[in-house]
Amino acid sequence: MSLLSEEQYKKALVTSGAVTEETFTAASETAKKEQKDLYTVLVESDALEDRQIGQLIADMLSVPFLELADFQVDRNVLRLIPESFARANHVFPLQLHEGFIRVATSHPGDLETKSLLEKFTRHEIRYVFVTPRDLTSHYHLFEKDAETVLADYIERAGGKDIDASGQAVIQLVEELIERAYQARASDVHIEPEDEETLVRFRVDGLLHDVVTVPKKLHDHMVTRIKVLSRLPTDEHQSALDGKISYESKRKEDIEIRVSIVPVTDGEKVVMRLLSERSRQFSLRDLGFHTRELDLFADAIKKPWGMILVTGPTGSGKTTTLYAGVKMLNKRNVNISTIEDPVEYDIDGVNQIQVNEKTKLTFAKGLRSIVRQDPDIIMVGEIRDSETADIAVNAALTGHLVLSTLHTNNAATAFPRLRDMSVEEFLISSTMIGVVAQRLVRQLCRKCLYSKQASAEELQLIESRPEVKAAIEKQLAGRPFAELRLFHAKGCPVCGQTGFRGRVGIFEILEVTDAVRVAIMQQKNSDEIQEVAIQEGMVTMLQHGVEQALAGVTALEEVLRVTK
Repeated sequence: MSLLSEEQYKKALVTSGAVTEETFTAASETAKKEQKDLYTVLVESDALEDRQIGQLIADMLSVPFLELADFQVDRNVLRLIPESFARANHVFPLQLHEGFIRVATSHPGDLETKSLLEKFTRHEIRYVFVTPRDLTSHYHLFEKDAETVLADYIERAGGKDIDASGQAVIQLVEELIERAYQARASDVHIEPEDEETLVRFRVDGLLHDVVTVPKKLHDHMVTRIKVLSRLPTDEHQSALDGKISYESKRKEDIEIRVSIVPVTDGEKVVMRLLSERSRQFSLRDLGFHTRELDLFADAIKKPWGMILVTGPTGSGKTTTLYAGVKMLNKRNVNISTIEDPVEYDIDGVNQIQVNEKTKLTFAKGLRSIVRQDPDIIMVGEIRDSETADIAVNAALTGHLVLSTLHTNNAATAFPRLRDMSVEEFLISSTMIGVVAQRLVRQLCRKCLYSKQASAEELQLIESRPEVKAAIEKQLAGRPFAELRLFHAKGCPVCGQTGFRGRVGIFEILEVTDAVRVAIMQQKNSDEIQEVAIQEGMVTMLQHGVEQALAGVTALEEVLRVTK
């Protein structure tokens, strides 16, 4: 069932001026061609943020709008409606009041479901509107917390006659993956210790202890993971890398990269979860706002040249590249990628996996791709001079090349390419732009509050002149001493951490004529950065400060990742 008719969408979005008629028509045509709901196409195309569409639709339908991230769900109310019914009918119970139940729904016009709920619960039902995306991401709250469920499975698996093929161990490993996915974990660590095994989840960039497992179960869990990864079960002294293609209980695809290494007390396993949910990220989801979106969209619309995304490991570079490729992925263009590893499968894109055993390196794969008549090439990472040389020459000969590089900021990408023996005239003539990024934790919007900056916070800011300058720019003449900063107390919604989710902070260096001159003159990165700032570049620190003063993240998060 579609959320709204095309005419209703047009009334909500075009009439209000939220999107142009041209943008709406293009999205409508894409939706018909790809047989998708218009809402999904609009969100994925970065035409509007999910919450913006939600608010506009709610206003048109004259129903209250809610973002579930801002709401503390009463878990007792979840028992009033079966999960299977809730999922099938796009509803989610929120609160039980005197005489009525407040229910979130993505289909507020579905009065038949409302009537059924009233008969079933014997309460009046009052709808609030939430977007389909928001609703889907919160159904996991129907389930018990990970620690309780896993402890139950561990107890079942800890019997006398246990082995990796036993049903209890199979269920334990499966539930471990399920719980990690529901907890939004990017990684699962299974770490053997002297007397027990510790299981930890990495959520929003930080590791959290989840549960301990009796040591006698450790080898059986590892063996089961090896079986799923098609790795040799009799090899215990070598580092092993594998992959699991897993379908969750909710029919969502999860690609899992498995790394197993021998440590002092056994074999340590790290599983990286690459989910269908992450694959749907748009540039807005990643933290791009109108300014960054316009710059990035202009850059990737160029017919040829090179765009680099830079940052340390784990800063979201590949996710940004994938979001860019999704924007460019049309039937009339040929897109090829060379990656290590291929993290997400993209329909219509030719993706090649680096394979050291067959000597298929980035350089060799890239050389082959150039002969495949590509329009757009994505190189997972430029690691060496040979790959850099081929990539630059591909950009010079009429291809759009997207890749990543390990540098601290955008301007450092140019000296880095010089270190890889790429000549200045090639760099200046092929480079379109460089995106540098970091990931910061988002403040929980449920327990968010602001207060006057303390003396210690002001002193910390004073000790970093570049931070103070960035803040004063945002204050626009208001007294520095009156600065207010955002914090979060911690609540059940964010697991008492004060943070929920991560978002990117960026700097986008557009290669203008002045920047090209600086590159040709072999200026260092600081000098190139100064030129770029004069040309209008907003630094990563400045963008981070903007996000902090807007309450998206905490100032200490920005200082942590930009120091």
